[in-house]
Amino acid sequence: MARYVLRRVLLALPALFGLVLLTFVLTRVIPGDPAAALAGDSATPAQIAEIRVKYGLDRPILEQALVHIRQVLTGDFGRSIFSGRPVTEEIAQRLPATLELTFAALFLATVIGIPLGLVAALNHNGPVDQLVRLLSVGGLAIASFWLALMLQLVFAMDLDILPLRGRVDVDLGLPPTVTGLATIDSLLAGRFDQFRDAIWHLVLPAVTLCLPGLASIARFTRSGMLEALQKDFVLYARAAGYGSFRLYTIYVLRNAVTATVTQIGLLFGALISGAVAVEAIYDWPGLGTYAVQAIVTADYKALLAVTLVVGVVYAVVNVLVDLAQALIDPRVAEDVR
Repeated sequence: MARYVLRRVLLALPALFGLVLLTFVLTRVIPGDPAAALAGDSATPAQIAEIRVKYGLDRPILEQALVHIRQVLTGDFGRSIFSGRPVTEEIAQRLPATLELTFAALFLATVIGIPLGLVAALNHNGPVDQLVRLLSVGGLAIASFWLALMLQLVFAMDLDILPLRGRVDVDLGLPPTVTGLATIDSLLAGRFDQFRDAIWHLVLPAVTLCLPGLASIARFTRSGMLEALQKDFVLYARAAGYGSFRLYTIYVLRNAVTATVTQIGLLFGALISGAVAVEAIYDWPGLGTYAVQAIVTADYKALLAVTLVVGVVYAVVNVLVDLAQALIDPRVAEDVR
């Protein structure tokens, strides 16, 4: 098992290095001059040149790339061209909000999607199966920004039972920072009023973000269950008198969710990218809104940092997913020896 995990970690390192180089090159070939954007429309050529020298934009492209790689290895992303603050501080401030939203959405998609796929497979081609398949197609087809606006209109404005936007109520504020996750920190501080408020603010954006992932997990679980139900061990277990609930929820489901677990890891990256639009609509103070601000202001340092941090988190989550997959089915780890 240790060899399998080490192999997965080593395979992730070249991908992260390639991500660093690719994002650096892309920020140099896209239209726009960061120095001119920072200086403003009324800046003179001399002022733009001064800013270009200040931030090292006048250096050869190879030298800029080497400086960027050195900064990444030391964890120093420099200062934001837009705000002037250290990018590392801004990322550390916003990353927990995005992780909290993403993990909440992934949790909802998993705990709802897997049972839906299980029920659909056990009622193959029946009314329940048809309904789940319809919901899966609809979940993949609905645009997240449209769903977010509809949920806000119904549950926040018409029914007034959930907050319209934001992460917490301004009157309550955030709990003392321990993990950066509002729900966890409020529990650690014993502030159940803040915990309830954080959950209420999390409901709409998490539901919006989880819908495509839920549909995908339900479809993969259904497909895996239908395949597992055709295995010989299922016929043997039925003949041996195993109870249906135990057979389906333990033995068959365990063999069926291997592909689903892999899909969950892939969904994590999709959820983070989808969080950009969701965070903007719900005014969620995470990396998504920060990335949009960086793009609009041509703040390439912040954009590079966001891309790399998301890539690192995505790689770590995928290693954890591979480990979970190997624990569920030990044959996965044995195949790479």
